[in-house]
Amino acid sequence: MPLLGGIRPPIALLCLLIIALAGLTAKVLGPAGDPVVPKAVLGSQQHFAEDGAIALRASIDERVTDLNRTAAALNAGEPADPERVLSDLSNTYQKWTGTTVLDLESGKILAARGETIPLAWLDKDVLTGDHALTPRMVRLETGDVRLMTMALLDWKDRPQELLIASNSLSVPAINLGPFRSMAVVARGGEVLATAGFEQAEALNSDAERDELAFLQKQMTRLSERGAKEAEEDPVSAREPGSRGYPGVSGTLLGDSYNGRVATAGYASLASADPEQRKSVGAGLGLTVVAMLPVVQEHAVGQERELYGLVVAGVLVVFGLLAAALLWMAVQRPLLHLFLESRRLARGDLTRPVEIPRWGETARVGAALERLRAQLSGDAEADREAGGRKGRRGRFGLRVPLALTAVLLLLWCVPVGLLLNRTDASVSVPSTMVNDQRDRTDLVADRVRRALNEAQADLVSTTRLIDADDPDATTGVLDDALRKHTRYGSLYVLDKGGDVVARAGEEPSADWSEDEKDASLIRVAGEGGKKPVIQAGAAVPDAKGLTLVGEIRVEFLNSLLARPGLGEVRVVDAKARTIAGSNGFLAFESLPRESLTDLVRAGGVKVGAGPVENGLLIREGRSVTVAAAAPFSGGGVAADVGWTVISWQNAKHFEIAPYEREDRSVLAGMLGLALIVVCLGWIHLVVVRPLRALAGGAEKLADGDLKTVLYPRYHDEVGAVVRSLELVRQQLQARRQNQARRSAEPRLGAGGR
Repeated sequence: MPLLGGIRPPIALLCLLIIALAGLTAKVLGPAGDPVVPKAVLGSQQHFAEDGAIALRASIDERVTDLNRTAAALNAGEPADPERVLSDLSNTYQKWTGTTVLDLESGKILAARGETIPLAWLDKDVLTGDHALTPRMVRLETGDVRLMTMALLDWKDRPQELLIASNSLSVPAINLGPFRSMAVVARGGEVLATAGFEQAEALNSDAERDELAFLQKQMTRLSERGAKEAEEDPVSAREPGSRGYPGVSGTLLGDSYNGRVATAGYASLASADPEQRKSVGAGLGLTVVAMLPVVQEHAVGQERELYGLVVAGVLVVFGLLAAALLWMAVQRPLLHLFLESRRLARGDLTRPVEIPRWGETARVGAALERLRAQLSGDAEADREAGGRKGRRGRFGLRVPLALTAVLLLLWCVPVGLLLNRTDASVSVPSTMVNDQRDRTDLVADRVRRALNEAQADLVSTTRLIDADDPDATTGVLDDALRKHTRYGSLYVLDKGGDVVARAGEEPSADWSEDEKDASLIRVAGEGGKKPVIQAGAAVPDAKGLTLVGEIRVEFLNSLLARPGLGEVRVVDAKARTIAGSNGFLAFESLPRESLTDLVRAGGVKVGAGPVENGLLIREGRSVTVAAAAPFSGGGVAADVGWTVISWQNAKHFEIAPYEREDRSVLAGMLGLALIVVCLGWIHLVVVRPLRALAGGAEKLADGDLKTVLYPRYHDEVGAVVRSLELVRQQLQARRQNQARRSAEPRLGAGGR
């Protein structure tokens, strides 16, 4: 039926969408309901677990890689005494709890350092087959679990030897901050190691010991749940990770105790990244769980509920007014025209057509009255109707559509742009500032360790350099460059600074032993496109020769990217940028003076050395969470004077005020979409065809009987068009009959 189309469906849809939007508005702008833990705090625990998983995977892979590279370097040289092998290994890398050299033929232990390594787990499957010498997790008699890494020592005319190194699967050495604990969990939920718990003997009261026991039980339960969740394949997992983390991660809620609830994040070491899937750490089935007891927050109830209901009620009122306006200005006149046109098409010409007051419907009504007069032969009525044609106007029915849009915009604009707006007074949980600081310190530690590893790799490579054979030295450098992707170039310099052998790119900066800066990690290239980061190591038994490696800036940049940490940069003692997680200019200053001040404050020594800092920066209407962590700890990179600084807008956190602001903006945008869809629909299927109908009706009333009128839509406008076509046919037949009757007398006169 034609009355089922036209303007009724969009008006009905408008009403339904307004009711749905009002319900959604009342829900999202109302109270949160039950006691909650801030989502930002939960997300922060997830990020902490992800950082721990990244650090643990990198630590495991580095240990395996270092042992294999050491064995390869030894195999390329002259046979070495087992005691000398372990001595050089421990001097270069201080990372294994125990090392052993084993004669494969006799099974005799040739040398051992550190803790005793059991050998009962060694069998044919470990030493042969497709998975030969693959690192294994082995449980000691004490119950502790160790990761056993193996490498083959193979020299000509000497029995093969097996180099075994064990290390604990302990929680990465990262700053957990106060009250946070972390666990390394195996498949099945077994906790292999924990960190962050106080010793029961150090507590002063039974209440503190009871709380410690509660937290330890919660860690066990949450670890089991986290390990089960992390069993998903990271490639096909429904929620693989948060904002860029390639493995499976998520959040968990535990029980509450003394008003604090145990919140946890978990992250698997397995990765969806094709390159990381090849790593040893990713294949061990380990999961890292970070837990923090947090005070529950209660949402404000009645005020927020009333607020949401008021906003939704205003929308319903405006929606009803808009629907009433469309009904009165468009639907009723259009239905009236439909009935009048159908009456004329059926031949009912007894009463005049009631002409609407204005717009396209008035033009069509005036044309119908003229057509009625023409059909009835009332010339005077035709002239009278022609004298009071409906006003053409430029806008017509577009005016009520515009008024409807303005009426709805009176709700959308204030809700989207004015309600729930935040400013610099937003309260940010102190946990977020502490976590930003602790995670920044973790990144600083990771970069420092990477630089120490780079210099240690150079030390290991120098033992293979033959100062008297430049060609052989070049081959050693080429091989080292292929294995160590962190370098852009490797070259050996003599005492005068001349290049003796080189692999990779041309040296980008000089390295002189006469410089005041005698550190083994240096930065040069000021004024160029990229900072030049150099690491050096003296070649033993070759006085004056130095092996220099230029570390790629891209390698450092890759270490800085962390989900949920914002912008991260490495700066020197003058707060100039050396590396960054996003694009930067070499040696550029930080974008804010407050960030520079934070770097300077972090460099001030407190006690034994500089400490990390975190703070809120309130500028204008925005709140920024920033943290700075200077390098500290051991190794050659500890004294370079670098600092890792991170910052991000607090809007990135899932904090209630920002969530309400986002919801208000979303409600306003949905309202705008509602206006565009419904009013655009009415304009396309009603207003535009009606304007064309008005023009066609006026032409027909002016005597254009040749143009055939055909409907494009099966609605009210289409019904009026069909009726006008019937009227046109009637007028055309009437004119033909009149012409035939007027021609008959002339034919008769010609016949006599």
